Amino acid sequence: MPFKKYLLTGLMVWLPLAITIWVLLWMTSVLDGLFGNFLSAVAAMSSDAVGESLERLRHIPGLGVVLVLGFMLVTGALVSNVAGRWWVKQWNRLFTHIPVVKSIYNSVKKVSDTLFSSNGNAFRTALLVQFPRQGSWTIAFQTGVPDGEVARHLSGDLISVYVPTTPNPTGGYFLLLPRSEVIELNMSVDEALTYVISMGAVSPTVHPAVKAAIPPKS
Repeated sequence: MPFKKYLLTGLMVWLPLAITIWVLLWMTSVLDGLFGNFLSAVAAMSSDAVGESLERLRHIPGLGVVLVLGFMLVTGALVSNVAGRWWVKQWNRLFTHIPVVKSIYNSVKKVSDTLFSSNGNAFRTALLVQFPRQGSWTIAFQTGVPDGEVARHLSGDLISVYVPTTPNPTGGYFLLLPRSEVIELNMSVDEALTYVISMGAVSPTVHPAVKAAIPPKS
């Protein structure tokens, strides 16, 4: 039926844009709200003239996003020199000596350092692995190699692998697999994530190694 076909086609065109705009507006609203609350607190402790100026700033849409981005850029520039790195070291030392806080802070810092480090390899390589059983293939991402106490109890050439769930890739499974049992895919992480999120509907270019690993249909 042409009506249904045209409706679905139009939906496919506009839905990604609509969701993208919605997410951006939500982020802007959250950051503007946090910045607005901060300005209200400062205005309450300031004179009337300063308070009125701050209230005017509070109603500028998107100002919170701009200030947060600017703050991140300035922070990154400051900690890129020797003096900045010294202050970061003192900051880390402070939080790693506070009970309860140090456990959360250390865990989050290790994950963020691994994911966002320019020298790291986490989530840089898309893989094809057999999961949850032999003969059943799925997309995964290499996150590193076993180290420390875990590596001491294991033998062979193993890699750390994250298998995302679909359509929400923020949940998943962590596995340690022999390197010989995984297939490195010739696709970007973005292509692999799109493939996972779309539940296989948006298929990237198939690598020859993947074709060779999948048995032909009888």
